[in-house]
Amino acid sequence: MDDFSSISLLSLAMLVGCYVAGTIPLAVNFSEEKLKLVTVLGAGLLCGTALAVIIPEGVHALYEEILEVSLVLGFVFMLLVDQIGSAHVHSTEALDPEAARASSKITTTLGLVVHAAADGVALGAAASTSQTSVQLIVFVAIMLHKAPAAFGLVSFLMHAGLERNRIRRHLLVFSLAAPSSKEALSDFNATGVAMLFSAGTFLYVATVHVLPEVGGGHSHSPAGGNGGKGLSKVEVGALVLGCLIPLVLSVGHHH
Repeated sequence: MDDFSSISLLSLAMLVGCYVAGTIPLAVNFSEEKLKLVTVLGAGLLCGTALAVIIPEGVHALYEEILEVSLVLGFVFMLLVDQIGSAHVHSTEALDPEAARASSKITTTLGLVVHAAADGVALGAAASTSQTSVQLIVFVAIMLHKAPAAFGLVSFLMHAGLERNRIRRHLLVFSLAAPSSKEALSDFNATGVAMLFSAGTFLYVATVHVLPEVGGGHSHSPAGGNGGKGLSKVEVGALVLGCLIPLVLSVGHHH
């Protein structure tokens, strides 16, 4: 019962924290520049957390021969999901630009939801170890990127022009993904697989989808982005800061 109560409280905190973080961009009027800066910072947090927190924890939980497979499969899975969405975008763009843009938004949300579901599996498995330190480390690691991810997802969807009611639905699905999948697996090796798989999906979403979008690499808006110029110096600084924050916070957490 202690484990169940613990995981339930952690899941509730995760749900509320994620949803609240995601509603901040909806409640506050950010300029286009600030929205981009926040999204870049969020992408940095995703990369930094995957590299400094999730991958080391996953490696610690796995045998050597399957850790590379788990990480690569997560990246390849999101590559395939993104390519399917991209093919749909290209096939519908000329006939219906709005449908093409909606497909891109759904692909981004799907990638983050898949990652969040894997986070929930990791949290549930961590609770089954009955080690409070492991539970707290996994919870902090998840919230460290889940809250900024929710913030960044909403900022990205607002930047793409999605209606606020639909953004809230995307956010709710993302917020529920981890708590609802927490009971899926209890084996500790499965925790490592889930963590590394999710790290692969997160690295893909952050580096291949979100960053090119905010950097103007393939902006859907003629007036948006930097016109293909890439990130500004301030945005690069925010990206580096986002990568370093999880590294600093993870010092001393590794066993």
